[in-house]
Amino acid sequence: MAQLKRRLQFEEGDGSFLKMTNHGEPTVSLAPQPTGYKHCFHAMVKPGGALCNLNCTYCYYLHKEGLLHQPHAPRMSAEMLERHIRQYIEAQTGDEVVFSWQGGEPTLLGLDFFRKAVELEARYKKPGQRIENDLQTNGALLDEQWAVFLKQHNFLVGLSCDGPARLHDQHRVTKGGQPTHDKVMAAAKLLRKHNVPFNALCVVNRENAKYPLDVYRFLTRELGVWRVQFISCVEPKVFHQVAPQRWDLENMPIIGSPLARPGFADSVVTDWSVDPEDWGRFLCKVWDDWYKRDYGKVHVDLFETAVAQSLGWPSQRCVTAEFCGKGMAIEHNGDVFTCDHYVYPEYKVGNIAETHWGAMAYSETQQRFGFSKSRTLAGYCRECTFLKLCWGECPKNRLVRAPNGEPGLNYLCPGMKHFYTHIQRDMPEILRRVKKDRARSFQANERREQ
Repeated sequence: MAQLKRRLQFEEGDGSFLKMTNHGEPTVSLAPQPTGYKHCFHAMVKPGGALCNLNCTYCYYLHKEGLLHQPHAPRMSAEMLERHIRQYIEAQTGDEVVFSWQGGEPTLLGLDFFRKAVELEARYKKPGQRIENDLQTNGALLDEQWAVFLKQHNFLVGLSCDGPARLHDQHRVTKGGQPTHDKVMAAAKLLRKHNVPFNALCVVNRENAKYPLDVYRFLTRELGVWRVQFISCVEPKVFHQVAPQRWDLENMPIIGSPLARPGFADSVVTDWSVDPEDWGRFLCKVWDDWYKRDYGKVHVDLFETAVAQSLGWPSQRCVTAEFCGKGMAIEHNGDVFTCDHYVYPEYKVGNIAETHWGAMAYSETQQRFGFSKSRTLAGYCRECTFLKLCWGECPKNRLVRAPNGEPGLNYLCPGMKHFYTHIQRDMPEILRRVKKDRARSFQANERREQ
């Protein structure tokens, strides 16, 4: 199964210890691992902080400028960039190290910044190690020079697009409120021209969730991608001030009640958040179209992992994994946070100028964060038929109460249940085909080795 996000596993007891060089730079000694295990983790890099050239209504990151007291134009310094790349590579012993550049809008830093980044990656990579880069962008600043660079250095591009113009431009606008859909289409044309691999990052919100086939068919037939990542838009109304899982438990609404859906005055979520029921219907409609027309040709991340997990394989995505904690975030100034969606002061782990990346990634603090996903799972989830497909989804979305009043249930639960129930009709045949294809591939490899 192809995967849009590289799978990373977390092992309890994975330790390291910190020391400092004569020059005051932190280093790390990685603890020995059992045979077959590697030190690996992943981080979203925010080299320009929350700086962006768009003003998307639903953006979960723009407010970090004020929350984290960022300067007007934050920028990762050359010294911090080198420190990040060196430590990030030092802290990993796997065959592959993945650098993911995000924001804000990372292209605002300019090509010279990324030329320096790939130069440093080549300098510090270990023998036999493969370095990969991906770039998440709104596409507005991409031009011929960018496309040539991205192709030359084998970047995978995640291009943000929420479907056809009438849906995309409802939320994805410039600072002046102007539409951006034409810029996305121009960027896609440019990337195709230079054979730069790219996928679609689609935020499913309250509006476009009502048009699943319009969105899916546009992305795969008009935008021209064969890899699609659907991101559920779920934002509590207090997300500007209150960190995830620091909510008032007493005021959590019951799942299915008006307060647990968008569009109500006292709703727990913003008006643009996707309705849980609509999320389920969206996924079911897209699944049916995908299975009928695009199975084996288009990779949808949620579908890929549902199949993998139904086979008993690990989750392809952190949100549907039993544990998390291996997807961290680093800001322009070197501050490290437990997760890309937990960039709040309460979840700051440290700074790479003072503590080595490896010491933080494999720290007791980060392990507690990662295992708490499972340890804090609601009893309602533990009794669910689809527990091993969902694992309570992302803890940042555990905004509501279960029907019995227990707090900490995932806001998307009704939609996820609808989706998992729906796909059981097709899953036996899909699993049969996957197993048959794997057996055929195994036999072919055996013949080649004879």
